[in-house]
Amino acid sequence: MTTDSISKLPHGSKLNNDQLCALFGCGPQGGMRKSNKTNTLVIVSNHVGSIYDDRWVGDTIHYTGMGRSGDQSLEFMQNKTLAQSGSNGVRIHLFEVFERKVYTYSGEVVLLNKPYFESQPDADGRVRQACIFPLRLANQELATVESEALRKSYEKKVQKAKQLSDEELKERARSVPSRPGSRKVSSNQHERSPWVSEYTKRLAAGICQLCSAPAPFSNKKGEPYLETHHIEWLSRGGADDLCNTVALCPNCHKKMHILDDKEDIKRLITSSIENALEVN
Repeated sequence: MTTDSISKLPHGSKLNNDQLCALFGCGPQGGMRKSNKTNTLVIVSNHVGSIYDDRWVGDTIHYTGMGRSGDQSLEFMQNKTLAQSGSNGVRIHLFEVFERKVYTYSGEVVLLNKPYFESQPDADGRVRQACIFPLRLANQELATVESEALRKSYEKKVQKAKQLSDEELKERARSVPSRPGSRKVSSNQHERSPWVSEYTKRLAAGICQLCSAPAPFSNKKGEPYLETHHIEWLSRGGADDLCNTVALCPNCHKKMHILDDKEDIKRLITSSIENALEVN
């Protein structure tokens, strides 16, 4: 491993743990990994399995320090290394985890301001004071993240939240910073036909094709508000045509994307066939 090969690592590169360790000459475990061989500190922001509450605000990541239980200290191991990175010559490299065992390289970062403390739960669910390091990417823009990766990491956190007791959940909710994190995302958008969508709504004549109730409200033009839904989702290879498209009220549309119930699907298929027959 050489510092030259590290400097040539493209932002957004995805490495496994063995590749990361080989490149930086660091250990295989932990969220903060010091390497004397390359004079670097690899920090990992794990959005899937970590107890820490790292977050992006603009182009700055507020990164939680080292220490799983009890109050953290700026004098503790790699917290001290990171806190003194402006003068100790150690270069800091950030990786993010959006899916298990995949480390996405965000780039080299520098300490923007002095570390501060905030309340976060520790590994045992007890609220403690955690060290927070404001870090900004050095000489490059924040990389765009795939929206699907963020969605999956968020869903994992939702499942974890469901497993907490009321008291644990209350403490975590109380300790969340009021200013939410943000970052650039990219997504693959399916190009939908406006003609299919509009004609499907007109055939429904203001009546939801699942619950058979009138549209819950009208838009600003006085038209009954319904949403088009693809019975077989476009993300699963479904067609964007009248045989696969129905008009639903917002409640039923949300229901289909959460439950996708088989009996409801059968009913919608019948409605879509009627749509197609109207054309022929």
